Amino acid sequence: MLEQPGFGRRLRQLRLHQGKTQAELTGPGMSPAYLSRLESGARSPTQRAVEYLADQLGVPVESFAECGEDDLADVVATLASRPDSERDAEMRDLLADALKRATDTDPSTRWQALALLAQLHASLGEFGDESDVLGELGRLSDELARPALQVYAKQRVARCARDRGDMELARQAAREALELGERHRVRVPAADPLRNRLLLVSAETELGNVAEAMRLSLAVLAALPSEKGALTAEAYWTAATVSTRQGDAEGALRYLDKAIDALDSREDITLWMRLRLGAASLCLQSLPPRLDRARELLTAVEPVLDFAGPPRHCQEFLFLRAQLAFQQGDSAGAAQFMARAEKGLQLFTYRDRVRFRTLQEMLAARSGDVRAVTRLKELATEVQSTRMPELAAEVWRAAAECAVETVPSGA
Repeated sequence: MLEQPGFGRRLRQLRLHQGKTQAELTGPGMSPAYLSRLESGARSPTQRAVEYLADQLGVPVESFAECGEDDLADVVATLASRPDSERDAEMRDLLADALKRATDTDPSTRWQALALLAQLHASLGEFGDESDVLGELGRLSDELARPALQVYAKQRVARCARDRGDMELARQAAREALELGERHRVRVPAADPLRNRLLLVSAETELGNVAEAMRLSLAVLAALPSEKGALTAEAYWTAATVSTRQGDAEGALRYLDKAIDALDSREDITLWMRLRLGAASLCLQSLPPRLDRARELLTAVEPVLDFAGPPRHCQEFLFLRAQLAFQQGDSAGAAQFMARAEKGLQLFTYRDRVRFRTLQEMLAARSGDVRAVTRLKELATEVQSTRMPELAAEVWRAAAECAVETVPSGA
């Protein structure tokens, strides 16, 4: 009899390696509840269950013998090739468990496992957990004394810090990654340093250094190796964001159009969606808002989300639909989309969580809640402490608009 919890771990590893869901293994010989308990280690497998699962997976019964502690490399290889849309909590737990159990693992294998675990946390919106894993990844990179790995770790720290709203750390990490790469002449794809510079642009923009951000952004655009592709699309998208903060609505729109034209959905469907969601967000932020353009972009994305949209993108889409409905005067529709988006609020970046709370209070004010203005002012003060002046100004404007709406008639 195979023992638990080793059998359950091995079963789940074999199932994920074949890209199968639990539902695909259930049938007349296996209930979903029993399979779930087997994988969790809560039930010991019978000989009949083992034979049934071996048949479903097309493997010999001996395959269920748990691998030794050195199977971390197998887990990394199994999970690394999975598309973004399949990177879920189950994969995260499998890899985290393998890391905990691994002893005397080759440092390079452990580094790869930590890098992948950080990516999984990021895709699930678990930015605090991602930050913890990246801290360990950075320490291991320093121990290995391999500049290419150190540069990668610092780039990921910069991206994570940006998502968490820590723009000072994002700027520092991005600068350190660039300096380290140049000092050691790290051999990486030409796109990597340019993407790191785009991270630096994002940080400078959020910190209010818009002129410096545009200077850096234009330098990246001038260095682009091609007029098409994912990097080009990201660079124009970033330039559009900076232009929006500068108040250059026409310039932002031109950059957005170039970003969208630069990437075919067949090249990178995830980035294709991100671009349109980002473009819709900028259209809603512009003064005056470009509601027709935002609606057009969201309509293009909606059918793709069902089969290729990561959870984070699905929640962002719902929130953008809520913003669009609100600006069209449809408070009831906005509230419905907000309720659906709130279920995945943990997936949002710091900026989007602030915007979510802002819209919640604007809806409350529109319904007559006189305390909404006070809560918005408290939120604006909180955001100011993070040194994100543009975002704080956005919340202050919302508070001012709500103050006008909630003034009693005749006052």
